[in-house]
Amino acid sequence: MENVKVFSIIIAVFSVLSVESVGLKDLKTCNFGAVYNFGDSNSDTGGGSAAFWPAGKPCGETFFGRPVGRGCDGRLIIDFIAEHLGLPHLSPYLDSIGTSFRYGANFAIGGSTIRPQNESMSLNGVSPFSLDIQIVQFDQFKDRTGHFYNRSYPRHHRNLPRPEDFSKALYIFDIGQNDIAAGLRKKNDSAFHASVPDIVDQLAKAVQNLYEHGARTFWVHNTGPIGCLPVSLHYHDIKPEELDEQGCLKAQNAYSMEFNRQLKARVIKLREELPHAALTYVDIYAAKYELIGNAKKQGFVEAANICCGFHEDEIQVYCGHKQNINGTEIYAGSCENPSDFISWDGVHYTEAANRWVAHRIINGSFSDPPLPIKHACHIP
Repeated sequence: MENVKVFSIIIAVFSVLSVESVGLKDLKTCNFGAVYNFGDSNSDTGGGSAAFWPAGKPCGETFFGRPVGRGCDGRLIIDFIAEHLGLPHLSPYLDSIGTSFRYGANFAIGGSTIRPQNESMSLNGVSPFSLDIQIVQFDQFKDRTGHFYNRSYPRHHRNLPRPEDFSKALYIFDIGQNDIAAGLRKKNDSAFHASVPDIVDQLAKAVQNLYEHGARTFWVHNTGPIGCLPVSLHYHDIKPEELDEQGCLKAQNAYSMEFNRQLKARVIKLREELPHAALTYVDIYAAKYELIGNAKKQGFVEAANICCGFHEDEIQVYCGHKQNINGTEIYAGSCENPSDFISWDGVHYTEAANRWVAHRIINGSFSDPPLPIKHACHIP
């Protein structure tokens, strides 16, 4: 284990030195003709709504003015990434209406895990579209769109990806939080820790599969501080000693940190195994934890506050839902100013918080190697 830590430090230092020796001004901007995303609700732009039931009001109110399948008031980190790259927002692979896959596709589904779980959407909110299924969907997508692109009239090409763009696309992974949540539900620390190597190895296999089919640039997010989610703080009886200096549950964050530690080591190993791949490890945990720790300085209310939902006197009504309480119907609507909040519904971040995090990871500040996303195709 110590050897892995030492090797990780050496690689990280070497990456920084390599980038500094070349200089960003000497690197050409990557021409990402498309983006393909794999993930859960943190980057789901409508796949879950297409597969199960649509995200209803007040979701989407801040930017889109209506629900558009995202589990927050507006845009997600993946939306800000697409905008930064000069590309349209990604259409969900499962959405059959008004979609265009010319510049990529989004395979993320809310509730998805890396490793398939013996649970269900109705019982635990766990999606059957685990990462292995998302990769199978991508393989089919690539095969079928290539077939139709080569056989259809040019006027039909506008909604199909160009076959040559697959090798030049950016492949993003933003998944793992629900694997950790599953481990927390089972309340078995030893079982969870024993499962982490297999979880990160399954993500590595997904990267390898894409690499074998021509993908070369990968942008891999680790998972955020799950113990800082207000849902964890509102739904449990908590003792003061269980919290860290930011008011987050230490034990839950320990799960996230262990997953992230092993994920980073596996990404470093992938760089050896896939010599022609540019692999960027993005520390979402550090970015989000920094925001939570500096909420007021950054213009937000306390990080534990929830914008959408009813959470009073130990009564919890989830965002957008109604519930009869003591003869009175309660509608769990949104707050007056969502941009003042970090948390939208206790689990997902607001558009304002997503923008804050996105702007900090896009410039490479939380990346290994520390390259801006527009230079992520370069191998240090």
